[in-house]
Amino acid sequence: MADIIQLLPDHVANQIAAGEVVQRPASVVKELLENAIDAKATVITLVIKDAGKTLVQVTDNGIGMSVTDARLSFERHATSKIKSAEDLFNLHTKGFRGEALASIAAIAHVELKTKTGDSEIGTHLAIEGSKVISQDPAVVPKGTTISVKNLFYNIPARRNFLKSNPVETRHIIDEFHRVALAHPNVAFQMLHNGSDVFNLPASNSRQRIVNIFGSKTNEKLVPVHEETEILKIEGFVLKPEFAKKSRGEQFFFVNDRFIKSPYLHHAVLSAFEGLMKHDVHPGYFLFLEVDTHSIDINIHPTKTEIKFDDEHAIYAMLRATVKHSLGQFNIAPVLDFERDKGFDTPYEYSKKSPTAPSIEVDRDFNPFKEKPKQGNIKFPFKREQSASWESLYVGLNDENTAASNLGDIEFESEEVTGSLFENTETETGQNTIQLQNKYIVSPLKNGMMVIHQNLAHQRILYEELLKNITVKEAVSQQLLFPLQLHFSRPDMEIIEKVREQLEHTGFIFSEIKDETIGVAGIPVMIPESHVVNLLSQVVHDIKEEVPENGFSQNDMLAKSMAASMAIKTGVSLNSEEREHMINQLFACKEPSVSPDNKLVFTTLDVNDLDKKFI
Repeated sequence: MADIIQLLPDHVANQIAAGEVVQRPASVVKELLENAIDAKATVITLVIKDAGKTLVQVTDNGIGMSVTDARLSFERHATSKIKSAEDLFNLHTKGFRGEALASIAAIAHVELKTKTGDSEIGTHLAIEGSKVISQDPAVVPKGTTISVKNLFYNIPARRNFLKSNPVETRHIIDEFHRVALAHPNVAFQMLHNGSDVFNLPASNSRQRIVNIFGSKTNEKLVPVHEETEILKIEGFVLKPEFAKKSRGEQFFFVNDRFIKSPYLHHAVLSAFEGLMKHDVHPGYFLFLEVDTHSIDINIHPTKTEIKFDDEHAIYAMLRATVKHSLGQFNIAPVLDFERDKGFDTPYEYSKKSPTAPSIEVDRDFNPFKEKPKQGNIKFPFKREQSASWESLYVGLNDENTAASNLGDIEFESEEVTGSLFENTETETGQNTIQLQNKYIVSPLKNGMMVIHQNLAHQRILYEELLKNITVKEAVSQQLLFPLQLHFSRPDMEIIEKVREQLEHTGFIFSEIKDETIGVAGIPVMIPESHVVNLLSQVVHDIKEEVPENGFSQNDMLAKSMAASMAIKTGVSLNSEEREHMINQLFACKEPSVSPDNKLVFTTLDVNDLDKKFI
């Protein structure tokens, strides 16, 4: 039998590796930014076009590469980060596999411009599909610039699997956040389609968080600090009142490397126990430093999961540290008998001397002094008496006349024969009942119908909102005091994109600038207190899966707003409200399914009920 096992060609092996390393444009951004950090850069610029599908370019002022290193960097399993297997457990760099650049070069057009500090001339390298097209000397500044163009150009199937531009841009921004937060001492800039998205100067951790997530984030942060023999914890947690229903602002960094750890996330959740609701998630930015020998990074292809030697000890320390910080800054109630009450005095009063209170005494006060009576008041005018008023009462003094006329007096009957306003309720239909404040049960001729009130209300609101967005006939409720809402800069861009559609639903924006939104009017269907949650939910849904434009965008917006505004489970409805909801539901075009294609109501036949009693 002939031999059937053969070695794969390098370009095929690189494409297979690329399937693991490069999942989407955000994966390229991550690898290039981490390489720039490893090159000891202090200024890094990221340029994106068409959500990374057309161009991903990273420029840094790092140490650069020589001619030989520039060529070897695109070879498989070639790296400067490690030299032996022992180095895997003493990593101080981001990358170490030596596969990233080779994988990227196999599925894209790559240009590399680099120059070291001591060389007079740099190198310009062009690679297409693992093939070196050109390698020429070039005049370039110190550092490295890598341009990745036309991602997945030779694998159309992988390119078709990419999501819409807003979704891919969201993933790129997430990766940018993770690298920028881990290295506040490095200046970052990000440009997308020629517009400046982020411009972050070199600063400290707190300032970096504020620069990314908005100026209002500063007042939400609670510092966290603890240092032990096996673990050092630095960072911030958000106050419990700013916890969100969706996950977003949860960041763990171990030795300046972003990780995902449900186990450590649970430690933070347990520290917030009793301070917030069960269905919300706290925000945190926590930086952990541990001994490199006590962790194993090489357990996941994306290197976002880490195995600790002693997870239980780290769990306990993290939980205790966060809980201590919440108590220390009076976020959580504590009992401290050694607490100095002098700290409760405001700072501006701490150096002031006490002043005696002034006492006012009324010397003329006499409790026995009589007050003037009302009758002694003389009015400056006198009403003129009419001469004919006495004629109205002539004959009333004659008692005999009055008695004789009593029989002629007719009294109005107290019996009411009719009413101008009929208040009697007439049964127009059969009565409905509410079950567990969740379902509406309505009897039918041959059984009964059970309606899910939340899904039914979603369908009603969805069709109404979609009509308002497309027809532009929504009614707005003016606010006496306009609302001032604060969002981060990426969220502001999303709201700006759907501003027109929101205005068609009834919103009136007085201003949208920087990180502030002024709301002067809201739809009549929602209360004022729900505006912040509604807009936050809309922004979150758009980040997740909004299409680029057209009807799909309007559809997504209507779905998100309907889900936020609908009556929740547990709300009690009276008979009129139940009847009104049923009438509105069956006036819809698609009453049987919700906007998310869930069943709204079901019917139970009498025959089905009879079978239960056989």
